[in-house]
Amino acid sequence: MESNQLIIGLLSFLFTVLVLSYIIGDSPAFRLAVHAFVGVAAGYVAATVFRQVVVDKLFMLLLIGSPLDRLLMFFPLVMSFMLLAKMSPRFEWLGRPVVAFLVGVGTATAVAGAVLGTLFPQIEASSSMFGQGLGSLLSGSLILFATITTIAYFQFTVSKSSMGKRGKLMTLLALIGQVFIAITLGAIFAGVLTAALTAFVDRIQSIVLFLDSLFR
Repeated sequence: MESNQLIIGLLSFLFTVLVLSYIIGDSPAFRLAVHAFVGVAAGYVAATVFRQVVVDKLFMLLLIGSPLDRLLMFFPLVMSFMLLAKMSPRFEWLGRPVVAFLVGVGTATAVAGAVLGTLFPQIEASSSMFGQGLGSLLSGSLILFATITTIAYFQFTVSKSSMGKRGKLMTLLALIGQVFIAITLGAIFAGVLTAALTAFVDRIQSIVLFLDSLFR
């Protein structure tokens, strides 16, 4: 076994044991593993973002880009410096417009993605099932009904005469939607648990193979 493979295997085995020590309770060993993981992940993300975003899409365009590219990059560069001003209590007001812009764009992107990428395709797929046999008709009707009741659960608009209470129909639809939400969350949790168990089995298998290669 090569030296680098031996070091990687030993570190992998060590941190696996440190993480599994959480079974007997929170300990400094587990916190050490978590801190190391968070630190390495944060460093990797920071280096990747700096290389692929700041260097490739900002500095390189400012240095070798066309005049139009340099002009377009002027605005994100100014906004970046304005955002850095939030580190100072005296000049933090300079970063407020940038934060408002980022939140607005992020919210609009998330809402548009949810509506155009999830809601509309789901409704279209459900409606396309009608006319493809009794089984498809029932499946499409159930999916459409679950979508409507789930949306009704998040409806909080009430009239002035209702004293802040939902009507009987909306209350019933919201209750049914809550059941569908619970089923969905349960299925997601089961999927996450299955993935975690699969990763755990794979980690144990790799440790066994590593120890076997050491004692051969």
